[in-house]
Amino acid sequence: MEVNVMKKVFALLLSMALLCETALPALAVTSDVRLIQVTQAVKDTLDLDTAVYTDFYGVCQEDTLAPVWDLTWTGDSGSLTIESLEDGTILYYMLSEYRQVPEPIANSPLPSFPEENDGAASAAAQTFVDKVLRGESESAKVSLIRSPGLDGGDYRFTADILLNGLPSPLSLSLTVRAKDHIVTQFSRDVPDNACLGGIPSPIPIATQAQSSALFRNTQALRLEYVRTDDDPTYAILRYLPEYGHDFYVDASTGKLVDLTELEGAMYKGTGAGNSDTAAEAPAAAEENGSSLTEAEQAGIQKLEGVQSKEALDAGLRSVKEYGLTAYTLVSAAYSIWEGKDGEEDSVTCTLRYSRSAEDGAWSRTFIVDAKSGVVSRLYSQGPWNEEWEAALTAEEAQSKAESFLAAYYPGHSGHLDLYDSSTDRVAEGSPFYSFTFARQENGYFFPDHFYTVGIDAIDGTVSGLSFLYEEDVTFDDPDSIVAADAALNIWMSTYDVTLGYLYVPEPLVSGDDAQDKLLQLGFQSFYHLKLGYTLEREARCLGVDAKTGEPVFPPEPGPEGLTYTDLGNHWAREAVETLAKYDVGYASDTFAPDQPLTQWDLLCLLYSLDYSPLDPASEDQDLREEVYAAAYRAGILTKAERSDSALLNRGTVIQMLLDRAGYGKVAQLKGIFTCSYADRDAIPEGELGYAALAQGLGLAGDTYAGQRTATRAEAAVLLYRLMQGQ
Repeated sequence: MEVNVMKKVFALLLSMALLCETALPALAVTSDVRLIQVTQAVKDTLDLDTAVYTDFYGVCQEDTLAPVWDLTWTGDSGSLTIESLEDGTILYYMLSEYRQVPEPIANSPLPSFPEENDGAASAAAQTFVDKVLRGESESAKVSLIRSPGLDGGDYRFTADILLNGLPSPLSLSLTVRAKDHIVTQFSRDVPDNACLGGIPSPIPIATQAQSSALFRNTQALRLEYVRTDDDPTYAILRYLPEYGHDFYVDASTGKLVDLTELEGAMYKGTGAGNSDTAAEAPAAAEENGSSLTEAEQAGIQKLEGVQSKEALDAGLRSVKEYGLTAYTLVSAAYSIWEGKDGEEDSVTCTLRYSRSAEDGAWSRTFIVDAKSGVVSRLYSQGPWNEEWEAALTAEEAQSKAESFLAAYYPGHSGHLDLYDSSTDRVAEGSPFYSFTFARQENGYFFPDHFYTVGIDAIDGTVSGLSFLYEEDVTFDDPDSIVAADAALNIWMSTYDVTLGYLYVPEPLVSGDDAQDKLLQLGFQSFYHLKLGYTLEREARCLGVDAKTGEPVFPPEPGPEGLTYTDLGNHWAREAVETLAKYDVGYASDTFAPDQPLTQWDLLCLLYSLDYSPLDPASEDQDLREEVYAAAYRAGILTKAERSDSALLNRGTVIQMLLDRAGYGKVAQLKGIFTCSYADRDAIPEGELGYAALAQGLGLAGDTYAGQRTATRAEAAVLLYRLMQGQ
């Protein structure tokens, strides 16, 4: 008897050791105790009653910085998964219920409005967060980011975690179930597995004013032309930010610190971000029409004005700057592009060349207009080699790029100047230089118009080309612009200098288990929480208008869902706006509530229940056919009943809505319905079932008025009432 007991105890300890991924001799005696302590701490934090579950297991993941426990309860009704730190701090929470097979829905595939109670859901979320945060040092106020929609879903919340009442890099998110306001998912950041050390004192030595003066030297603006929002053919001058390194002011020393430089040094020894593979070609350039058959490709070449691949190849080889002598044409594929706004269809051809060398394979790909042979895009690929030396300097390569533009794009090259370059990559092993030349007008850059030219660092040939240059842009005159220094002052005024916690790399010191592990991984420094001042703003600022001196902010996002400008105090406003909140309605600024309802109007309204809302005024015939096809599938009407512009009476609208909701077969039963409308005798016998159901579902009141022409407002209200009753 005693032997069997001892065997069971040993087996339990062995299993616990394996689950904790630790060596048995060192931790077998304590692993079960640790699990018991962590589990009890978690249950105490959340007031958990786990009696409903029949199985439980826990496993410890020994992270570099802090052990993380995975705890899982399972039972017949569902499961609960929690990740926590050793002290019971909840990192992750997932409550799952096993779904039962639902009863068949007797009536309706029509969606219904969700039962919204944002206040109760927010309260439940905040209560949960208050439970799991650690003591007085942490606090957070939840923010609702998503409510349930017509397609179901739950409430979604996020929050920034404050440390000692100050901003920090920590955040959390959680989901609250709509039907009963129970939290089903939660996750949060903790400094324990992201940084070393503890939380510094929240009391600064440096002042906000001192920090503000230091930040000014970290900001710079450049003056460029940008397009206006109102007229894309008109460009104005704007001071734009030069984005570079991130800085903060150490609150304990008052020193300005380059955070970007510290982070770069931290990762340098780990190899993170290093790559010796050739740069990938942009995916957008792969427009090679590979889905076309050989017969279709041959047919395209016979189109009027389209050159053969042999002719296009000859044209490219005639340009010595492309250096195709050693390259072989390996593929040529044509693509047809449908013209927009009545323009003629265009045909492109993608020609791919390759050559083999001792150092690997090289390729050069051109996208050309198949009729004119004009190149619209060129990109190359080749092996990287950190050992080889470029045959051309960056200056020599730039000169070749400029000569190429002057020779082949003389009308534009005189308006171009060097805007940006990627020459440092050649020293890292890239075989290609890259130079971007932007348009200049009145001495200022307009980077929307550009030519980017790649130069092969080995033979000096043109290895890359992309460009955009339009002639129909007008440029504002550069007179009476705000001085650069004044613009920088305005830019700085859009920021707040904020005191808070942030992650800052500090040198590692051997002798500590966690730091020794990080040193073995190649880190020379690692994150600590530091108290510091940073530049923060509530909304992103685009720059400073060079003429007015006003900071420029992007337009604020409009309200979710559809919005209309013509509802005023209309009797149907509540119904129309409730539908619009869920994108049910018309993709138009106006709803025209009193406009007589056509068959097409009603189908557009019903189409928005399952798909994107449409503008009934659209003349897109393909879209119109798609809408009618959807109506046929839903059993709303037959092809023989189609009459796009026909005006609908109320009886027809009710019939189509009830058919869409799945009541059609019931409504067509004979002799079982009665109704108490004042105009009961005027209702046709074949409509009586629909009329009775409409009264029973609350769609109609004392009068049916089935023969009266319906309006858009009436259709919306009928749909609204029907969805309320689902």
